[in-house]
Amino acid sequence: MSDITRSQNDFDQARKLLPGGVNSPVRAFKSVGGTPRFFDHASGAYVWDVDNNKYIDYVGSWGPMILGHAHPDVVKGVQETAEHGMSFGAPCELEIDLARLVVDLVPSIDVVRFVNSGSEATMSALRLARGFTGRDKFIKFDGGYHGHADGFLVKAGSGAATFGEPDSAGVPADYAKLTLTAPFNDIEAVQRLFAENKGEIACIIVEPVPGNTGVMLLNDNGFLQQLRDICDTEGTLLVFDEVMCGFRVALGGAQERFDITPDLTCLGKIIGGGLPVGAYGGREEIMRKISPDGPVYQAGTLSGNPLAMRAGLETLSRLREPGFYEALESKTTRLIEGLLDGCKKAGVPAVANQVGAMFTIFFTELDAVTCCSDVSNHCDLDFFGRYFNAMLDEGVYLAPSQYEAAFMSAAHTDEDVENTIAAAGRALARITA
Repeated sequence: MSDITRSQNDFDQARKLLPGGVNSPVRAFKSVGGTPRFFDHASGAYVWDVDNNKYIDYVGSWGPMILGHAHPDVVKGVQETAEHGMSFGAPCELEIDLARLVVDLVPSIDVVRFVNSGSEATMSALRLARGFTGRDKFIKFDGGYHGHADGFLVKAGSGAATFGEPDSAGVPADYAKLTLTAPFNDIEAVQRLFAENKGEIACIIVEPVPGNTGVMLLNDNGFLQQLRDICDTEGTLLVFDEVMCGFRVALGGAQERFDITPDLTCLGKIIGGGLPVGAYGGREEIMRKISPDGPVYQAGTLSGNPLAMRAGLETLSRLREPGFYEALESKTTRLIEGLLDGCKKAGVPAVANQVGAMFTIFFTELDAVTCCSDVSNHCDLDFFGRYFNAMLDEGVYLAPSQYEAAFMSAAHTDEDVENTIAAAGRALARITA
């Protein structure tokens, strides 16, 4: 086992000053056990902790490092921009440049508003959907994570579709009742919700590639198209939360990959090149309802921050290179096949879900994992925790939860893939010995 003395000391100090010692819950390793690694620096496909242990990184700051860490062109762009000022709280030309690029690349977006996080993007899109339709209720899917705004922190009840129950202290029960939930991939549950709440549903918000239950695959019944059709029939808006999968599974996101056009799209992660950013956009008639053009208020001092805009420009402009996504997906597939082959040789039941450069390995006897309840009821979460920590010891950094996606970057080499497969084989041998 690697020396983690400084990480342990840092964690001890952090717990005195920060809730759980972290500024975002999953970082605390509560679901996998062990000591969180405190990172010191990163480059390409690698991160180093404060004890100078090196890891092949498949978290990539939860997705945005699609080019790899500290890409020299992105770093240079941010440095150049910082020399001219780090924040204005006023318009800058970089906002126009990045907005033009986003509108050009994402099929559904005519007009876009930049914010500071994915959570802010989804929260604002929900307010806009309500303001545009004059309705209050909305539908989300079991296990779908859309940030930490009150209305989104709701889990499904015991039925196939149900009124929401608050999934966090501090969320008023009456407010949560405006959130309707259904299992992912279950169109019949969605239809029942519309029948029971006629004329009251402002929008459906969905991750077209769910990543916060682990990566989930769409079933074969055209689920997204069915959502599009029912929204058209009911006068309801379809909101794609592409904060995670946007620019990850295709240049135009999941909506390009699956050829479905939502009314509103939420973005984040990659469009800031690693700096804090979010965005929401869509049809012009909807977006013009936002202040100062319309009555739906939303504002932010740091929105359109020049550093984030420049980092996003430098990142997105490089994703247009011919063959970029094909190479990224092929590399991810090779990794998945190698990891599954290693599980088979070790006698460990496992399946994998992959969409583009997003993937999750599930330790389960199931032939397929298609919804959140499959993970909670049929996956071996304890085994995942042991696997995660064994992989850490082997120098591979995965997301510290079975309920999260992993990400490939352009900086990962064929050698990194082979080394990861070999590391997994050693980790499994140790766990199953």
